[in-house]
Amino acid sequence: MTLPHQIFWGSTFLGLCIVIEILLLTWCTVAIMKMEAKWSARGLFMGTAGPIATALAFIVATHTIQVWIWAIVWVLLEVLADWNSALYFSLVTFTTLGYGDIVLGEGLRIFGSFAAVAGLLAFGLSTAYMVALMTRVFQENFFS
Repeated sequence: MTLPHQIFWGSTFLGLCIVIEILLLTWCTVAIMKMEAKWSARGLFMGTAGPIATALAFIVATHTIQVWIWAIVWVLLEVLADWNSALYFSLVTFTTLGYGDIVLGEGLRIFGSFAAVAGLLAFGLSTAYMVALMTRVFQENFFS
């Protein structure tokens, strides 16, 4: 893959991951808002744990979907021969762990780096979301 192709396709899949992150975090917010009164009526524990558990479930689902998107790319481009390797490489790259036991050739290194950038952005957005949510939950339940 040429450098312009790597940048174009990397940006495209990065953009797709960002859209998925935004959509699922928005859906999570709507779900929490709908359930908030029910949780609060069940007491302090549920009023605190409900939103946090819901947000974590959505975040894990969001990141899992993104890892699968990159794994599908590796298999469809025939970069990695099997799903086990594709998922492993996708997860290790997305989390920026990068063991180095599977390495892309020169023609895909820039493209592969976009998977790491997608992970960095996803974890950053998810962390910011959790901090904002927990601040709100704690203020409502403990400091009001």
